[in-house]
Amino acid sequence: MTLEERIERSQTSIFKAVFPSTTNHYDTLFGGTAMHMMDEVAFITATRFSRQRMVTVSTDRIDFKRPIPAGTFVELVGKVIHVGNTSLKVAVEIYIEQMYAEGRELAIHGDFTFVALDENKKPTAVIK
Repeated sequence: MTLEERIERSQTSIFKAVFPSTTNHYDTLFGGTAMHMMDEVAFITATRFSRQRMVTVSTDRIDFKRPIPAGTFVELVGKVIHVGNTSLKVAVEIYIEQMYAEGRELAIHGDFTFVALDENKKPTAVIK
């Protein structure tokens, strides 16, 4: 399998509903909750790509472009954007969808870096 095919097969998409229990006093999704969801999707994407133990080592940047209101759906999309020797980078985007209207818009973008670990919890090659 080529690197491009592996990247394509590992792309991960998850939908969630934004309920009031996950929002702040402005009725928008807590930033920390969004980051938690993004890290989870990034982890799934990295693991699907490598099929190894992966751990988050950094987030380069998370840009909050639009607030995410309660009563909407969000789609989180993770895609591998860089592969190194023992690490890889996953871009995650969160899109907002109204429940009862067409269309969607980008709300948040972030990049997450992961390292592959062997059975001794030491860095190992991402692609074997």
